[in-house]
Amino acid sequence: MIISLEYIYYVSGIFMAVIAILTLKDNSNPKRIMTAAFWGLFAISFLFGQIIPPMYMGIIVIAMAMIAGFGGVCLGSYSQETAEKRIASARKLGNRLFVPALLIPVITLIGTLGLNNVKIGGLALLDKSNVTLVSLGVACIIALLVALGLTKEKGLQSIKESRRLIDAIGWAAVLPQMLATLGALFAVAGVGQAVSNLVSAAIPVDNRFLVVFAYTVGMALFTMVMGNAFAAFPVMTAGIGLPLIIQMHGGNPAVMAAIGMFSGYCGTLMTPMAANYNIVPAALLDLPDKSAVIKAQVPTALILLTVNVFLMYFLVF
Repeated sequence: MIISLEYIYYVSGIFMAVIAILTLKDNSNPKRIMTAAFWGLFAISFLFGQIIPPMYMGIIVIAMAMIAGFGGVCLGSYSQETAEKRIASARKLGNRLFVPALLIPVITLIGTLGLNNVKIGGLALLDKSNVTLVSLGVACIIALLVALGLTKEKGLQSIKESRRLIDAIGWAAVLPQMLATLGALFAVAGVGQAVSNLVSAAIPVDNRFLVVFAYTVGMALFTMVMGNAFAAFPVMTAGIGLPLIIQMHGGNPAVMAAIGMFSGYCGTLMTPMAANYNIVPAALLDLPDKSAVIKAQVPTALILLTVNVFLMYFLVF
């Protein structure tokens, strides 16, 4: 293949490494060494994750958790433009500011649906086993280049702005990756089988609706506990989705996975464990009620979850 997921990881690793270096040079950050170490270790996971032995990768994760746990990730100085200059620039560019952001989903869809079977010189253009993720990575790079062209800024400025944002989010930026890994570990440890046993004992598994209800609502509830649908998915799918919906009742795996993840996202809207979605925005906006984002999202989440139960029931079989 010409563009593999590994290349996207390399780009992400280089990006995080530059952020770590800029942080190390920032004397205004009271914990610049610890903050730089945190992002540096994160960069290592992207750059060398394929060759680092699992035990040492685990040590890196523990080190990152300890740095974050002891408050080692702090804000620094970011040489921002004045508010007046930012407003003037925004007025000059107008709606063109939205072009880079809109390019990301458009190019991702084009790559996923239109370029997944394209070959050049006998080699696949995109990694077919991870075509959506590769397309997303390529879309982000193209969107960045377009943004630099529109604003006439230097490439390093985009990394400086990214550093400001990622420092504001802090350790929560790595939560999706960590929680997805945790979900995979739970599945290997047999948590999915335990869930399957509990569900089998609690409901009549020959009832399709109750099985669907258990899977969709279980995805939302487990996501609320774990903080991320990626962590809940392998557990709930191994425990309910595969053995009951697909194997017992002959459900469609693609429909089950799509609506199952959507159900998990309903749980994401209702939990403080999804810190990067629900707690960080409240902090960035300086809201007096740190749970305001969650409270605003709960009605929508419950309505969507109800719709997902019936969508799954009518579409999966």
